Amino acid sequence: MLKKLDRAFRRFFPKRLTGNKEYLEIFRNLKGIEVGGPSPAFSTRGWLPIYRVIAGLDGCNFSSNTIWEGSIREGNTFKYDDKTGYQYISDATDLSQVPDDKYDFLLSCHSLEHIANPIKALNEWKRIVKNNGYFLFVLPHKDGTFDHRRPVTTLEHVIADYDNNTTEHDTTHFDDAINLHDISKDHGIDSYEALTERTKNNFENRSVHHHIFNTPFLVSLVDQMKLKVLRVTHFSPFHIIVLAQKTDQTFNNAEWLSKRNPVYINSRFPSDRL
Repeated sequence: MLKKLDRAFRRFFPKRLTGNKEYLEIFRNLKGIEVGGPSPAFSTRGWLPIYRVIAGLDGCNFSSNTIWEGSIREGNTFKYDDKTGYQYISDATDLSQVPDDKYDFLLSCHSLEHIANPIKALNEWKRIVKNNGYFLFVLPHKDGTFDHRRPVTTLEHVIADYDNNTTEHDTTHFDDAINLHDISKDHGIDSYEALTERTKNNFENRSVHHHIFNTPFLVSLVDQMKLKVLRVTHFSPFHIIVLAQKTDQTFNNAEWLSKRNPVYINSRFPSDRL
């Protein structure tokens, strides 16, 4: 009964990220691109309803048929809320169709963990965003997901992936993705046989989490990309949110990299506090 009442209540009063209005003011009337969207989190009824305040949004997905979006096609077909933008069909590591400095911002919600070479992708994402433009990264925190048994990826590991030009055919993490996967927390799979089959076909479905994130690792990766960290926060049950900016001004992310930062000390996720 309580769950039914909560669902009914949330139809009219959706849960929102604390301070969401400040985020909305940052993105208001800007034009951007979303990699891997559209995302319910950013919809009018989502916990950070960016779609309702922006001036325009294009999208990028890796295939014309995905397990998240279904069948899609390139062109003016990217639907977000009741609006339409341009849909690119391209790997997130190769946005050569998009000119330099085209967008005011980039959104990425639960997509970066699916990319085998995140630094290569982030270099492309940074290229297409204007100077002083914004990045909003939302990633699943391992402690709250089916990845909780897997070790956090290191910055050194993703740098090596970039240096080695790792591609989406990479199978390095498949054993962990199967053997350490908590199937009870994965609503998209019901057996280890199905999980194994899905993992083997990752190049087609891109379901594997190649890299495992906690908050310090995500912040260190954003810093590695020479992006200015503006905000770091969490949203129940397992989201890490990092707002960052591309700038040619001198800056220092030491405040956000420090283990003494309250965002880590007060984190609900144990691995953030180690």
